Amino acid sequence: MASDRIFGAVVTLVALAYVASAMQIQTSFMADPVGPKTFPILVGCVAALCGMIVAVKPDPDPEWPVLATFGSLALAVVVLVGYAYALKPLGFLIPTAITASILSYQIEPRAGRAVLAGVGLSIGLFLIFKFALGLGLVPFPKSLTG
Repeated sequence: MASDRIFGAVVTLVALAYVASAMQIQTSFMADPVGPKTFPILVGCVAALCGMIVAVKPDPDPEWPVLATFGSLALAVVVLVGYAYALKPLGFLIPTAITASILSYQIEPRAGRAVLAGVGLSIGLFLIFKFALGLGLVPFPKSLTG
């Protein structure tokens, strides 16, 4: 019970710091009415609310996950950090396919399906981001495209 209260308090404090940092985002006068601040502030407010609920009304008998779950979470964090660093030099498609495949394999350990999900997600997201949303994504490394 005390662990839930501590966790809720920490989540609330981190969320409030996140909202404070989101408030520092500079916007131009030509920005749309919603602006780039709205989404991060909304996420931070929801996280703060959830943290407060956990702190005020903790689970009377919390069950901690087994050690293997923490290993899976650590692997996912390492993969996502690697993904963030790989995007610029390797383009969008290759790192996204690899990352999505690894994370899909963690959800359901079937290699064939994980690779198909990773490649499909990579191509699908690229098409959505590039053509529907008009983002300037680079599909492959510059060395492959010339």
